[in-house]
Amino acid sequence: MKDCEYRQIPPGAAAPGPAASPPPAAPERPAENQRPRRKWEAFPGRNRFYCGGRLMLAGHSGVFALTLGLILTTSGLFFAFDCPFLARHLTLAIPIIAAVLFFFVISCLLQTSCRDPGILPRATPSEAADLEKRIDAMGTSTYRLPARTMEVVINKYVVKLKYCYTCKMFRPPRTSHCSVCDNCVERFDHHCPWVGNCVGKRNYRYFYAFILSLSFLTAFIFACVVTHLTLRKYSWQQQQQQQHTSLWVTSSSGPWGSTKLLCGFKPGFPVQISQINRGSHCREAQTHLCSLCRETLRAGDINIPLQSKCLWCYLKWVGFENVFP
Repeated sequence: MKDCEYRQIPPGAAAPGPAASPPPAAPERPAENQRPRRKWEAFPGRNRFYCGGRLMLAGHSGVFALTLGLILTTSGLFFAFDCPFLARHLTLAIPIIAAVLFFFVISCLLQTSCRDPGILPRATPSEAADLEKRIDAMGTSTYRLPARTMEVVINKYVVKLKYCYTCKMFRPPRTSHCSVCDNCVERFDHHCPWVGNCVGKRNYRYFYAFILSLSFLTAFIFACVVTHLTLRKYSWQQQQQQQHTSLWVTSSSGPWGSTKLLCGFKPGFPVQISQINRGSHCREAQTHLCSLCRETLRAGDINIPLQSKCLWCYLKWVGFENVFP
């Protein structure tokens, strides 16, 4: 006979019923300030989002900051130093064209860097589990299978799709997985660190426009800088010529200016004077210049060299006796 436990019930007590279950808990009401989680907040890639998910950048954006800084610095120096001079001496169209190119380059750069390049969403857990079951049913091995493929017909052509183990889906044609951003990008071209983003279907046109406009802006700035330097050099040469001309006019305006012009501007005159003084040049009427003005030097009159038009006396009078001994 099976032993059983029992206890005495006092008279007048109600018979015990089944164990009472705890009252059901009231359903939790969601907090009033709790909002649904957005997709970019649960994004599994390595991108960073700004402005409520409207702007996205790659995980490493240091090179993009360098690119933006170089463009801003170069253009800023050009607008600060070259444009005012060229607008004043050539035409006002130069800074206008440069400004249009500059803003177009910056706009294309930001569109390329902060725009979705064509990221394909990953499979949901339920979709990934269902797909894995169908794939595992085709094989019995427990290790990871080689590259899985699936053939589909697109426009009457058989296309082979590859399976992405990270995104848990078969990639469409011309779609590749970026190892830097950890995303599958449609029509993936490459990951450009200078713009800080992948180049794909949705930003390829902006990337192409950025490269083309930046080339035009660089060539335009280079041509303007060369023109600026050329005009500066020409202006400097004109100033030097004006200074020499003013010095020539001032030197020729004195009472003995004609003699000074003869001494200063006759080609080879100092060499000729020196050779004549040493008697090593062509024959002259006298063998020594001192004999031409001996009487003048004896007189000691400072005005006599100017009156006699004697070159040697004039040189001694102006202080060049040590130059031509």
